[in-house]
Amino acid sequence: MYDSIIVGGGPAAVSAAINLKILGKNFLWLGAASSKKAASAELVRNYPGLPDITGKQLVWTFENHVERLGIERTAALVTAVYDLDGRFAVAAGTETYECRTVILCTGVAAQKPIAGEEQFLGRGVSYCATCDGFLYKGKTIAVLLFDKAFEHEAEYLCSLAGKVYLMPMYRGCSVKAENAEIIMKMPKEISGGLKAEKLVFADGERAVDGIFVLRASVSPSVLLHGLQTEGGHIVADRQCRTNIPGVFAAGDCTGRPYQYAKAVGEGNIAAHAAVEYIAERN
Repeated sequence: MYDSIIVGGGPAAVSAAINLKILGKNFLWLGAASSKKAASAELVRNYPGLPDITGKQLVWTFENHVERLGIERTAALVTAVYDLDGRFAVAAGTETYECRTVILCTGVAAQKPIAGEEQFLGRGVSYCATCDGFLYKGKTIAVLLFDKAFEHEAEYLCSLAGKVYLMPMYRGCSVKAENAEIIMKMPKEISGGLKAEKLVFADGERAVDGIFVLRASVSPSVLLHGLQTEGGHIVADRQCRTNIPGVFAAGDCTGRPYQYAKAVGEGNIAAHAAVEYIAERN
C-alpha cells in the first residue's frame, strides 16, 4: 500500500511529488508526462526567480528537477477514487492501487460534462476503452474524442465494435476504420432508461449500445463520490484538506487564480498535510 497517490500532471502534482520524495514517502504518481497548459504559455512573467520564461522552459525546469530526484510517474487516466474507510482505492486503466492518502491535482476540465453523462456513468457511459471495450464487441457504440492522444483507444474500440459513431472534437483526426462514421458535431444529451441508449443532437439522434467519453480528465464530482465541489472546483481549506479525511487537493482544481506559483505552493502544502495525516494515524 502506498502512503499517497498523486493524481494529475501539472505544476501542483510536480511540487507534491518532489516534496513526498524529499520526505521519504512511498508514493505513486499517476499523471501525464507534462502539462500541456503550462507548455503552451508564450511567456510567464510572474513566477518568482524565473522572469520572462516561456511555458516550455518552465515545464523543462520542472521535468529536469523530477528526473534528477529519480521520481517516476505513470501516464494513466484515473477514472475513479474509492473511499474504503481509512484507505483508498484508485482506478487507472485496468489497474487498481491502494493508498493511505490521495492528492488531487487534476486541473480544471476544459469541457463540461454532457447532459446525462454523469447520470449514466457505469450504465452505458464509460471513460476507459481498455476497461469496458470488450463489453461492446460487435455492438454499436459512440466515441467522443476530445484529445488526439486518445486516438489509439478509439482505434481499439473500432476493432471491437460492429459500428462506431466517432465524434472528434478537434480537426485532423487520423482514426481510420471501415466501421467508423465520423460525426463532426457535439451531442446535446445522453438519454435512456436503465442505461444509456442514445445520443441526442440538435437535428436528430443516434441509437447506441454504449458511449465512450475520452477526455484528458474526469470531473472531480464524478471521480470521487461525496467530494465537495463548488462552481466546478474542489472545496479545500488552507491545508489543502477536502471534506473527505485523507484526500487533499492542490492547483487549479481548487479554484482561481490559475497561476503556476499558486499551484506549486499548494502542491507543497498538500504533500506536507498528507504526511502529517499519516503520522497522526500511525
